[in-house]
Amino acid sequence: MAITAAMVKELRELTGAGMMDCKKALGETDGNMDEAVEYLRKNGQAKAEKKASRIAAEGLCTVVVKDDKTAAVVEVNSETDFVAKNETFQQFVKAVAEQAVESDAADMDAFMEEKWNEDPSKTVKDALVEKVAVIGENLKIRRFEKVVATNGCVVSYVHGGGRIGVIVEAETAVVNDAVKEALTNLAMQIAALNPKYVSRDEISEEYISHEKEILLAQIMNDPKESQKPEKVINGMIEGRVSKELKEICLVDQVYVKAEDGKQTVAKYLEEVSKAVGTPVSVKRFVRFETGEGIEKKQEDFAAEVAAQMNA
Repeated sequence: MAITAAMVKELRELTGAGMMDCKKALGETDGNMDEAVEYLRKNGQAKAEKKASRIAAEGLCTVVVKDDKTAAVVEVNSETDFVAKNETFQQFVKAVAEQAVESDAADMDAFMEEKWNEDPSKTVKDALVEKVAVIGENLKIRRFEKVVATNGCVVSYVHGGGRIGVIVEAETAVVNDAVKEALTNLAMQIAALNPKYVSRDEISEEYISHEKEILLAQIMNDPKESQKPEKVINGMIEGRVSKELKEICLVDQVYVKAEDGKQTVAKYLEEVSKAVGTPVSVKRFVRFETGEGIEKKQEDFAAEVAAQMNA
């Protein structure tokens, strides 16, 4: 069967694959469009496997909020920051987030096997494989988290064009613009200062005991501090633990927009609660930062050239 330019164009629009790849696929399948799409999908799988060993530590985080009650944040990684700025990649990340906000999957394995909302004939994994073939880099849907508010609302904030994505879940009987603005302010604070907990109530005694052990060891290894009385040393430890908790607990942090530079987030929430006439509290938050915890490959071109010259 003769392969026409119109057929190549149609297949390219269906798959996003390159022109020559589409022409070859149609040739291999005698012009059958459905079989050509399947051929490209299989070819995309092969390409994805070849690229899977590459480190994907760049990419984007994004958040989708549904009806003020449900939100999902996702992180999708690419190999380069250049691809992270690509519109095709950005649209794919948004589609993944929209998939996640509708998902009931309990983990990544289940999520990847779900039917792709944009084309139920594929799975999420299939959609990822096809995007790898189109973009030409190793891509990875690294993680997602869905938050459903049962007695309040959710708000989101995306920082740095997708470098950080935050969801805040609040308990409140009133959901209005003032409440949302306040919670968005806190989402921005979470993005900037990266607290680990909402409050000290979430921190286990084991964690605090462990921190005290470390601080005691540090003091005992200091020639001057180790000579101080036990009561003074215990006071130093308590003070340092308290200082650390103020840094890692959201409500104990100084509110970044505090006019006096001293007001805590807890006090700010008290002000907001008084203004709207009902208690407003942060129940939980989720913060994703692109590439956190991934060891990025460090390219040293001078060393590489030197090694080749000495080979």
